[in-house]
Amino acid sequence: MPEGDSVYLLARRLDRSLLGRRISRGDLRVPRHATADLSGRVILEHATWGKHLLTRLSGDLTLHTHLRMDGSWSVVRAGKRLPRDLMPDVRVLLAVTEEDGAPGPTAYGLKLPVVELVRTDDEASIVGHLGPDPLRSDWDAAEAIRRLASDPDRPLVAALLDQRNLAGLGNLWVNELAFLRGYSPWTPMRDVDLPRTVTLAARALRHSALTPGAHQVTTGSTRRGEQHWVSGRAQEPCRRCGTTIEVVAEVPGDPERRRTWWCPRCQPGPAPDR
Repeated sequence: MPEGDSVYLLARRLDRSLLGRRISRGDLRVPRHATADLSGRVILEHATWGKHLLTRLSGDLTLHTHLRMDGSWSVVRAGKRLPRDLMPDVRVLLAVTEEDGAPGPTAYGLKLPVVELVRTDDEASIVGHLGPDPLRSDWDAAEAIRRLASDPDRPLVAALLDQRNLAGLGNLWVNELAFLRGYSPWTPMRDVDLPRTVTLAARALRHSALTPGAHQVTTGSTRRGEQHWVSGRAQEPCRRCGTTIEVVAEVPGDPERRRTWWCPRCQPGPAPDR
C-alpha cells in the first residue's frame, strides 16, 4: 500500500499537469457519482492527509480518492490515451484544457477503491479522524505523541500504523523505524521514547518526500536491494550485526497483525505471539 510520502509525491506530480487548469471532461466511473458533471470546474489544489488525496475544485467541491493496495494514477499528454486494455480499470478521468483553451493532459485514476465527492467545507467528515501528518503545514508533534501514548499497552508497530495517531506511516516505514530506534516491533508504547520516535518518523517522511532520489530509502544507499534495513529482507543477514532477519506473516483481517520484519539482536524485547 502506498504510504503518505508516496501520496504526497503523487499530488505534486498531478500538480504539474493539472493545477490551475479547467476540466473539459470529468468522469467518475463509480455508481455513486456516475452522473456527476465536473466539466468547467478548475483544479485548485491537490492536498494530502496521510494516505488520502484531496483534489479541491472550484465551486466548493473536493474529489476524495484513496489508493489502498491496487490504486494508481496515470497522466497522458494531449491527444494520447491509455492503452485499451487498461480502460476498464479507470475510475476517474480528468481531462483539462491549456490556458489558451487547447486540449491539455488527461489524468486517469485506475482501480481506485475510494472515489467520493464532498463539499470542500465538509472534508472533515472523511479525514477529520486522522492524526497529525508530518507533511502538512499543521503538523503537531505534541498531539501525535499524546495520541500514541493514550494506549500504553499497545505494541509499537500497531500504534504507529493506526492513522488516527499519526497519519502517513505504512508498513514499510513502521518496520524501518522500529529497527532504527532499536525496539522490538511488539514493544508496548509505555516503554517507547515517544518524543524521539515521533521526531524520527517526521524527519524520515519529510526526507523521503522532499529529497530527490530519497523516496523510501532508509539505509542511505539507493542501490537496488540495499535501500532498507529489515523490510522485505526475511532470512537475509542484518546489515548491522549479521543476525538473520525474521518475519511473521500478516493475519488477514487483523489490522494489529501486519507482516513484520525485525532483527532479534538489534531489536531486543517482546517476541510475537505466533
